[in-house]
Order: sequence, then C-alpha cells, then structure tokens
Amino acid sequence: MKKSHPLRRIVLAGAATVSGIVLLLTLKPSSDPAAASAEGTPQGQQSVAPQGSGGVQAAGGGDQTLTGDVVKTEYGNVQVRITVSGGKITSAAAVQAPTGGRSTEVSTNAVPKLNQAATAAGSADIDAVSGATYTSGGYKKSLQSALDKAGSSSATGGGSGGTTGGGSADASGSTGGSTGGSTGGGAAQAKTLTGTVVETDYGPVQVRITVAGGKITKAEAVQSPSGGRSSQISGDAVPKLNQAAVAAGSADIDAVSGATYTSGGYKKSLQSALDQAGG
Repeated sequence: MKKSHPLRRIVLAGAATVSGIVLLLTLKPSSDPAAASAEGTPQGQQSVAPQGSGGVQAAGGGDQTLTGDVVKTEYGNVQVRITVSGGKITSAAAVQAPTGGRSTEVSTNAVPKLNQAATAAGSADIDAVSGATYTSGGYKKSLQSALDKAGSSSATGGGSGGTTGGGSADASGSTGGSTGGSTGGGAAQAKTLTGTVVETDYGPVQVRITVAGGKITKAEAVQSPSGGRSSQISGDAVPKLNQAAVAAGSADIDAVSGATYTSGGYKKSLQSALDQAGG
C-alpha cells in the first residue's frame, strides 16, 4: 500500500482550514454601524419637529377677550370687558353702566375716560372720574376681576409704558406721545389724533388713533353710544372695530353685525382722524 507523503497531508489540512474560514465569513450576518445610524436619524427628526411646532404655536397665541364680574352700585350695575394682547390691555369697554335720568349722562361722560385710563395704565389702578365716584369704583372692581382671569401680573407688566405716558383718567394722547418719544427713537414719530364727533341715532361716536411709521398702532373710541341696550352693543362692537382699524390701517372696515349706526359713526370719525395724519 502506498504511503501518503507528510507534506501532502499538511497542504490538504491547510486548504481545508482556509475553506472553513471562508465559509464562516460567508454565513455571518452583516451589521453596518453606518446603516444603523442612518435609520435612526429620521426618528430623531420626528421627535424634534413636534416640539418645535408646539413652541411656535405658544408664542403666536391670539388676543384674549375677558369679561369682568358684574359689580352692583347704588346707581346700577357696572361690568367691564377687556382685550389683552401680548400682556397688554389693548382695549377696554363697559358692557354695563348705570343708566336712567342723570345716570345716563354721568356714564356717557365717565365711561370713555375710564376705558382710556384702563388701556393707558394696564391695570385697575386708575383715578376715579370726577362726578362719577360710584361708577368709577364699580368699573375698577370689575376691571380687576377681568385682569385676574388673564393673570394680572402679565397684564400690568406690559402696561407700564402707558402709565408713564399718562395714567390719569383725563390723560391726553399727546402727553403719552411726547413721553414715548423721549424714551425711544422709533416712538418719537408716533402721533395721536382724535377724529371729529359723529352724531348717530343712538349717541355720539368719536375715535382716537395713534399712528407710527405710517401705520395705525392703536385705535379707541373716546365716545360711543351708551345707556340701556346701547351700552351692551358698544361694549361688544367697539373692541372689534378697534382691532379692525389697526388691522386694516384705514377706515375701510366692515360694520359689526347688530351695531350698524355705531359702526358707521366709528368709520366716519376714524376717517377724519386719518385725514389729520395725511391718511
């Protein structure tokens, strides 16, 4: 019988070992770290995107309209509604005010001044209107309750600029404008203009605006119909008309449903104020 050569056996054994290693490498499952990382990336983006969108929504929240409690006085109920935007009171209106006889005249004179003072001060710390002590007291209490609903700290914090401009009930827009001009370069060009008084079937309407950089930055009704149903209509319509005037930048605004006469008077007075600004 022929003997196999030792060298031949070594060569065969080596070949078998190499073949086994190759076979093992072929059967081993692939695990590519780069591929795994690439698959994980989209998941990371998906978890971040909702957080980003949520933050934008929180920062871009709209206006808040808040109605205070009804406060009973010796001459009738007082209730205030405010609009808060960006931590500031942008408008204030009396939804209810004392009416009947002398009370109607007192409310017609006092309420616009109280509205203006609330917007300027940004808080319920406003002066009482002379000759309207009870109405002023009820107004301040209802205003404070509305601020409490909004978080009075945020509303008062935003209104400090208005207080320096003139926090008294009779503060004029020109005083506030001059103070603003001394504190900031951009505010120096702001002009406060009061439109003509427009008589309607339900009472006079008069609008005051602030114009800066060729834009209406603020609008408010210095006078609006009051007494009975008119007070409620004005309380609902005036804040909407104020917002529409600022948004449109002109007197070309829609009338508020149910307040045709007030809306018409508002637009005429607004246009007369714009005419003074060269609008």
